Amino acid sequence: MGKISTRFVCSECAYEVPKWMGRCPGCNAWNTFVEERITPRTAAEKKTISSAVPLNAIADSDIFRFSSGNQELDRVLGGGIVPGSLILLGGDPGIGKSTLLLQVAHSIAGTGQKVIYLSGEESLKQIRLRSIRMGINSDHIYLVNEPDIDYLGNYVDELDPGIIIIDSIQTVFTREISSVPGSVSQLRETTARLMDLAKKREIAVFLVGHVTKDGALAGPKVLEHIVDVVIYFEGEKNFAFRLLRGIKNRFGSTDEIGILEMSGQGLKEVLDPSYIFIDAAGTASPGTAVTASFEGTRPLLIEIQALVSAAGAGYPRRMASGIDQNRLALIIAVLEKRCSFNLSAQDVYLKVTGGMFLKDPSIDLGIAAAITSSYLNRPLPSATVFIGELSLSGQIRQVPFLDQRLKEIQKMGYSQAIIPGSGGRKAYDRGDLQIQAVNDLEEFIELLG
Repeated sequence: MGKISTRFVCSECAYEVPKWMGRCPGCNAWNTFVEERITPRTAAEKKTISSAVPLNAIADSDIFRFSSGNQELDRVLGGGIVPGSLILLGGDPGIGKSTLLLQVAHSIAGTGQKVIYLSGEESLKQIRLRSIRMGINSDHIYLVNEPDIDYLGNYVDELDPGIIIIDSIQTVFTREISSVPGSVSQLRETTARLMDLAKKREIAVFLVGHVTKDGALAGPKVLEHIVDVVIYFEGEKNFAFRLLRGIKNRFGSTDEIGILEMSGQGLKEVLDPSYIFIDAAGTASPGTAVTASFEGTRPLLIEIQALVSAAGAGYPRRMASGIDQNRLALIIAVLEKRCSFNLSAQDVYLKVTGGMFLKDPSIDLGIAAAITSSYLNRPLPSATVFIGELSLSGQIRQVPFLDQRLKEIQKMGYSQAIIPGSGGRKAYDRGDLQIQAVNDLEEFIELLG
């Protein structure tokens, strides 16, 4: 047996040193080094050298995807599950990660493929109780309660599954590393072995990942670098709607989002999400504006709410929920400079409804409209949607996919859209939908009256 080696690994960035250090040279964090012992293998494995293959020798027919049974998850994955991919699903405790993957397992099992569901957190009876509640009863889903990842290959040889679900990656381990499950070395080693298994056997593997109190995936960043796809499961447990957001995807775009609704029978797809992000009553009130954001391949109508109130002693407050706070400060500065609004003496609070976090610059005009409406204490024109990117000079700039946004606005029953003037009205004539083009903030304020 070889000599047992010892090393110290940073719990934040996985930086390795032979001796303990107070400060990590990699991430400059203090007191993050943890001692770990590594037991070498008893015998060296014979390595098989694979031959080089020309690119054009790989047939196009061998590259395919298969559906997970959930259209919203397929959308975020880029069109479906790629065989041999390693997919990491992260989210807050209790948000529905295990529920979603059990539904995916049921859908895959319905096609005749076998599914291995390895759980290190729940007992088999607990999973069975959830499946009964969700109406899932399949003899093609095989539950495993063995957290030692070294035994997984035996189950794969015996069952030949279509997909493997690991719930969660923080609970599995390998005996070759003496540290506890969830440590940096265990996460890195077990994920690397699962990646090797997925690529060699052409089996898609889903990993459930815990998140920290800051909302980031627990463990070192190297975990996200190893996997093929990283998906965040977002939403408030007190609300029914959940968001699937792609952070990394080697097989598709990372701009897509999926929207699901939690029910007693599990998670349901929300195929027409614009209805959940706007006020169903449609009551006009000061500080409320509707804008059209473009997420991935589809437009979404989203309601933005602003509250402008007199500031007390000290600096005025700027609080934003759903957009970057620096972006809010920038729009406030432009309104104050170009429209002569005295916002430096006002507190400004802004909220994007539905729990969405928006990065699309085309919602700038909607944010400015909500702030203006609250500042003047005047409702905006009813059934109106605001689209446009705001420049520092006060110009309203053109946005991409404007035609698709206008189609969504018309479908949702709105009667008017305010768009950037550089696009021209004739190019976007939508029949009954009245289109008002504005070039800058001065024209916009005059239009509001």
